[in-house]
Amino acid sequence: MAAAAAAVGVLLPFPFYYALWTHPQRWVDLCGRGADPCRRMAQVSHAFKALQLLALASVASFSWPPPLYCPVLLAVGQYLNFKVYQLLGESGTYYGVRFGKKIPWVTEFPFGYIKDPQYVGSMLSLVALLCWVPLQYVLLWCLGYVFMMWVEHKEDPATRAKPLS
Repeated sequence: MAAAAAAVGVLLPFPFYYALWTHPQRWVDLCGRGADPCRRMAQVSHAFKALQLLALASVASFSWPPPLYCPVLLAVGQYLNFKVYQLLGESGTYYGVRFGKKIPWVTEFPFGYIKDPQYVGSMLSLVALLCWVPLQYVLLWCLGYVFMMWVEHKEDPATRAKPLS
């Protein structure tokens, strides 16, 4: 039962991301006038991330020191995530384009060098946790990211939301 709960916890945010990507106008409407849909998405995403991490912690077996690959992969993965957020900001990171915002095209590293650098960074960070977390949970979370990469690859500008004024 605990294993199933952990698996559900790991997968919890992906239906949310899918719904927002495929139906952005519903989210913009739900957020309402005066609310930033990117900010709201970030807030919900942070809550989901906390639940995901709790799910991993519930099945983890901590030992110290970790193998050398763990801190190296974690550092590289988090650097990529930091760099993406630094370049795109909250609106660029949290589906601003889908919510009708004008987000400038970025070509600075890691963009143009790594396809989907935020997801790659997240997956590297997860692989770093293999020294403590069983493979099936890391793999499940990574599959969620691969699914979202596939979903987001097929972006249709005609389905973008119209911002509420």
